[in-house]
Amino acid sequence: MLRETRLHRILALIAANGHISTERLIKELGISRETARRDIIELENQGAAKRVHGGLVALDSSTSEPPLKERKARLEREKRAIAQAAVLQLQQGQTVFMDAGTTTTALAEELCTMPGLTIVTNSLRAAIILSEKDEEKKSDSTVVLVGGRILAGREQTCGEAVIEEIQRWRADVAILSPVGLDAHHGASSYLPEEAAVARSMAQRAGRLFILADHTKLGVVSRINYASPREISLLITDTGAAELPALKELKDILPKVVLA
Repeated sequence: MLRETRLHRILALIAANGHISTERLIKELGISRETARRDIIELENQGAAKRVHGGLVALDSSTSEPPLKERKARLEREKRAIAQAAVLQLQQGQTVFMDAGTTTTALAEELCTMPGLTIVTNSLRAAIILSEKDEEKKSDSTVVLVGGRILAGREQTCGEAVIEEIQRWRADVAILSPVGLDAHHGASSYLPEEAAVARSMAQRAGRLFILADHTKLGVVSRINYASPREISLLITDTGAAELPALKELKDILPKVVLA
């Protein structure tokens, strides 16, 4: 495993749990104690995590995941490929739920070329991207931003008002991007507010598509919102090809696409 890929994987594990021990790094990544020590020092030097006795913790344990701008810069090429593959799975005339995140933001940029959709989202960034492109390209797609409380630093709406609005819709597809995806526990998020929105979208859609780059596979975060049996399709990047976590997911999911 390349070092850059390994560091991304460590950050995903921290995002899912708020912390990670040196022992778990050694076990999860199959690396030596010395390699784990070097990676821990490197991530602290980058300002990506805080070194503590026995491992690493998130810089802000209340949210765990870094800000959206910081996350968007990571694995940008892989997320773009995942988004392009997701567009190929959609058809004109469909109603689509889309949650907030860096991968679904990339999807919003790709959806600008596809007319005839109704897109329901809680992502401020995705709604802006889609509405701006809609005006430029004269697309007849409809963009609905579900209103509610804005989650600080996350560029998304959440809360009871959002859930109630989602419950009024019936979508063909929900396209969600979790913090982690595991063959045993399914899709999960770190924040309760995000998980509640994702769960509501999954329940009100005919099919559930999960977009997850390779660093999220095999990761279990705090709150599960969709079991493996609820997932219709996983789209991930080619960096996942040799991961044991992907093999486990292929064994139980109806369809997996490598982008």
